[in-house]
Amino acid sequence: MELMKKLFTNCACPAGRLGKLMLKFMNVSHGPLTNWGLDCVSIDNCWTMLDIGCGGGATIQRLLKRSKGGVVYGIDISEESVRKACSLNASLLDKRVFIRQGSAEQLPYDDRQFDLVTAVETIYFWPNLAHCLQEVHRVLKPHGRFAVIVEAVENDSVWTNVVEGMIVYTPEQIKQYLSEAGFTDIQVYRKGASDATIVGIKP
Repeated sequence: MELMKKLFTNCACPAGRLGKLMLKFMNVSHGPLTNWGLDCVSIDNCWTMLDIGCGGGATIQRLLKRSKGGVVYGIDISEESVRKACSLNASLLDKRVFIRQGSAEQLPYDDRQFDLVTAVETIYFWPNLAHCLQEVHRVLKPHGRFAVIVEAVENDSVWTNVVEGMIVYTPEQIKQYLSEAGFTDIQVYRKGASDATIVGIKP
């Protein structure tokens, strides 16, 4: 049990040998959820997109496949994640892919820079969620979209007993947070008992 806690706590900020293992695991295991979640968003060609908590970089690849000529920025608090994401996307790095280390609390991007921002399995670990969502709102263009994709949707999720520092929000709570941050036309999509995608639009 203790080893499992150490492994899955690396979800928040992958580091070291266990972090590398976790990034490989997440790149594969999050695939079905991410693909379904991105299908809930009408992604156009040539969009400028940001993936917050980009992890091992697989979501960046999935975004590029959906936007011919698009550009994707990735940011993650983990140095190990940034290294892995850069390696996975090496052929497009500094061309259509731009990755850096940083936090959702203080996004190092210009106002109104992105058409789409995604957060896949990551808002559980964002400190001061309300402030982070205001940052997302700031960097989105008018009519830009923010997609939150999660698979833990119950406040009493068993995952919070395994992953230290993890906070699970219900889709309804996320919707309320988005509304308070200024997002409109918020849609909640559900798949099965757990998977959820919540999409808000910046007016």
